[in-house]
Amino acid sequence: MIIVGLTGSIASGKSTVAGIFEELGAHLIDWDLLAREAVRPHKEAWKGIVEYFGKEVLNDDRTFNRQKLGEIVFGDPEKLAKLNQIVHPAVIEEDARRVLKIKRLNPKAIVIKDIPLLFEIGYQDSVDKVVVVYAGRKNQLERMIEKRGLSLEEAQNRIGAQMPLEEKIKRADFVIQNDGLMEATRRQVEEVYRQLSEPAK
Repeated sequence: MIIVGLTGSIASGKSTVAGIFEELGAHLIDWDLLAREAVRPHKEAWKGIVEYFGKEVLNDDRTFNRQKLGEIVFGDPEKLAKLNQIVHPAVIEEDARRVLKIKRLNPKAIVIKDIPLLFEIGYQDSVDKVVVVYAGRKNQLERMIEKRGLSLEEAQNRIGAQMPLEEKIKRADFVIQNDGLMEATRRQVEEVYRQLSEPAK
C-alpha cells in the first residue's frame, strides 16, 4: 500500500485531480468530507465548536453556517487554529479507520488523501508521497469569486490563511499544474499515477 497526500491551495483544483485519481483506480479519502461528517449536529467536534464560537454560527437546523464561520476564522489565524484543533482529531480517527479497511481489501492499494492543510497541520510525515496541485493566484481568485460567491477580500483572506503554494511546491514529490485545459491536467495525473503504481505492483 502507498499513501499519498494530495494538497494545494484553496481553489487550485484538488477535487478535480482527486476525482481523476479515483477514476484511475486509487482509493480516495477526502478530508473535507470527513470534517463535514465530524461536525454534524451534536457530535463531539460540533459541541466543541459551538462552545468556542457560540450559537450564532449555527443555522436553524443546528448545522453550521459555513459562510459565517469562514468569515470568523479566515481573518484570524488563532481562531482558525482553534477550529482545526477541535475538528482534526475526529478526522484523523476516521481516516485511520478507512485506511485499515482499504488495506484489508487491497494490501497493494494506492490511497489518495485529499488534505487541504497537509503541511499546515504537519501531516506530511504521515504519508509516503506528496502531490501538490498548482494554480496561479489569478485563477484561484477568479474561481472563488465566480464559483463560491466570495468577495475579493474574502478570497484573498482564505488564500492568505494557508501556506504559500510556492512553499508547498518545494516540499512536493509531484506537482500537477492546473491552470490549463482539463486534458493537460488529466495527462499529468495519469503520469503520476503510473509512477505511483510501479512500487505498488
